[in-house]
Amino acid sequence: MSLNRSEKEAVITEVTGLAAKAQTLVIAEYRGITVASMDKLRVTARNSGVSLSVLKNTLARRAVAGSPFEVVADKMTGPLVYGFSEDAVAAAKVVAEFAKTNDKLVIRGGVYAGKALDVEGVKQLASIPSKEVLLAQLCGLLKSPISRTAVVLGALAAKKGEGETAAA
Repeated sequence: MSLNRSEKEAVITEVTGLAAKAQTLVIAEYRGITVASMDKLRVTARNSGVSLSVLKNTLARRAVAGSPFEVVADKMTGPLVYGFSEDAVAAAKVVAEFAKTNDKLVIRGGVYAGKALDVEGVKQLASIPSKEVLLAQLCGLLKSPISRTAVVLGALAAKKGEGETAAA
């Protein structure tokens, strides 16, 4: 079923809004995937804060024109699913994890920070830990020297206390 002009404009406006907020775009070919598998992918994407859409490629090209995502306009051919995410790695993670278990989903590429990514680039982006994990690792690194200093000072105080009780 084809869309009329106003429906096409609404789709372009919606996707332009998604692109304006997103940091990352991942595109993947979904030829041969069952509806049940696509539903699982959509649920996973929604839970991860990823906007996953199947769009007409001409409308997608028009929507990303003038945005940092325009660099992959030449790859927008065939049956594609478009994943936009505000989190830098969420879209790549969702699509790459699903592609591991479903060989029918073929990653075509993506965009991060205005730079086009090939398949390997998307997989490398997906391998980066989430923001929460990175923050926890940073806190652990910041806490480590302080806790080691406290242990050493505690040991020195205990040793000094032993010396005083022996002298008395």
